[in-house]
Amino acid sequence: MAHPVDVHVGKRIRHRRWLVGMTQQQLAEKVGIKFQQIQKYETGTNRVSASRLWDIADALDVEVGFFFAGLEDDEGEGEVAKIYPSDLIADKEALDLVRSYYAIPEQQRKHLFELARCLSDVA
Repeated sequence: MAHPVDVHVGKRIRHRRWLVGMTQQQLAEKVGIKFQQIQKYETGTNRVSASRLWDIADALDVEVGFFFAGLEDDEGEGEVAKIYPSDLIADKEALDLVRSYYAIPEQQRKHLFELARCLSDVA
C-alpha cells in the first residue's frame, strides 16, 4: 500500500505537469527516465527520491517544497475542506479552468477575476 505522503507528492507532480501543459513523456524526457516511471510517481506506487524530486521540480519550474504544500491539511478537516472538494487537484474541470484562466491576457484576466469575485459574493 502506498504511503500517504508519496500519494500526495504524486498528485502534486501530476497537478503541476498538467498545469504547464506537459505530457508524462515530455516530463520523463526532461528528467531522463521512462514515462512509466512518471506514472508510478504520480499514483504514489513508487516513492520519488530526493534527487529525482529535485530534477522534477526543475523540469516543472517549481521549488521542491511545492510538492509538499497542503500536506498538513490532508490529515484534518480545515475550513478549505468544507468549501471545496477534498481533492481539488484531481478535479480535471477545475484544473482546466485554471489553465484556461492563465491563457487569457493579463488585463482581461483581471477583469474576469473581478467578475468572478462579484458573482461569488452574490451567491
